[in-house]
Amino acid sequence: MSVLAVGLSHKSASMAVLERASVTGDTLGMLLHDVAQAEPVAEVFVVSTCNRIEVYADVDRFHAGMTVICELLARHSGVPLDDLTPHLYVHYEDRAVSHLLAVACGLDSVVVGEEQVVGQVRAAIKLATRQGTIGRVLGGLGRAALRAGKRTRAETGIGRAGAGLLGLAVERAAPRLGEQGLAGRDVLVVGAGSMSALAVATAARSGAAAIVVANRTRRKAERLAARPGAAATRGVGLGDLPAAMAEADVVICCTGAAGHVITADMVPARRRGGLVFLDLAMPRDVEPAVADLPSVTVIGMHALSEHRTGAGTDDVAAVRAILETELAAYWSAVDAARVAPIVVALRAKAACVVDAELARLAGQLTSEAASGLSLDEMAQAMRRVVDKLLHEPTVRVKEHAGSPKGEDYAAALRVLFDLEPRAVQAVTRAPAPGQEQLP
Repeated sequence: MSVLAVGLSHKSASMAVLERASVTGDTLGMLLHDVAQAEPVAEVFVVSTCNRIEVYADVDRFHAGMTVICELLARHSGVPLDDLTPHLYVHYEDRAVSHLLAVACGLDSVVVGEEQVVGQVRAAIKLATRQGTIGRVLGGLGRAALRAGKRTRAETGIGRAGAGLLGLAVERAAPRLGEQGLAGRDVLVVGAGSMSALAVATAARSGAAAIVVANRTRRKAERLAARPGAAATRGVGLGDLPAAMAEADVVICCTGAAGHVITADMVPARRRGGLVFLDLAMPRDVEPAVADLPSVTVIGMHALSEHRTGAGTDDVAAVRAILETELAAYWSAVDAARVAPIVVALRAKAACVVDAELARLAGQLTSEAASGLSLDEMAQAMRRVVDKLLHEPTVRVKEHAGSPKGEDYAAALRVLFDLEPRAVQAVTRAPAPGQEQLP
């Protein structure tokens, strides 16, 4: 099996295309399910954000896997395959692995070094785990990507250099907001997800005068507004949006809705100094006609993608060094995992031989010939001898697993110790310990 990545992002498609191809909510769950059920696919997870949608799959055939993923992506996004194909990119095996780690580290973002993407990758893996579409192969890859993203933020300054989408949006709105940005402003946050929580926290840190959270489910809005340190004034439902906009200076939109949440007829006519919309949703929350209203400014994803910024060369170089280290560790673990079933099967067979010999001895020895204690001592001695005899072969096969002759060493163990293929396959199919745990 091999890792295949198929997707499109701000680097391969315009924001208009990304908006059309956006897959969120229940549709994302259906895409996961259908790809997982496809014959060439063993495992799958999907990274779906405001500036990318990428399908990562463990496949047994490259062309068959690529074809079915492209077709299902077109079907669930609603974009005809002929329209979607020119914007898709494909990465396979080592390139797919390298790409995911780069994404998790923020090197492939609109804002290089932005902090939200590692959380988005984690959310993608958690969703696939809940739906049962991820296993040993992609689980290990996901952990490697999250570990690389975590190290990037802990060991380099790239997270500070990459202001993030919200910071970039505020920067782009500076002609209307002024140098103070969100400070002293009345801020309305539409949505109650992770990006909305980040918007609330950012507005609070920036010194916003008041923060209101609006969401389709009012209880979720109230829960976010009441979160410790959020400094939000209150939570409201989407039905209260017109009244909330009448009191706001800045509206930050980041829902996962399929259609427009804010339309031109909802925006109040009276505006003191104008109203600024920061639309970070994909597809967009704010109807395009809103931008034509007097004294209204709309900063959307299309504007942010045209004004990319990010980290300095030193920070990027430091992240790339971490990437190289984590990639080497990942492939080393993959190589070791490839021979692990043979090692486990070998030790299991040796244990069975020891147990059989001990049972034979116990049946032959009388109580006068050997006490229970001496039998225990004999058992320990036999197991120590077996462990010592197997130690060197198993260590060597693991060391050579990644070498050109690694498969030859593994095959030699299978032949020399007459290991049953079914025993090796049983170990291969067993779930990885702690597979569901994410860093």
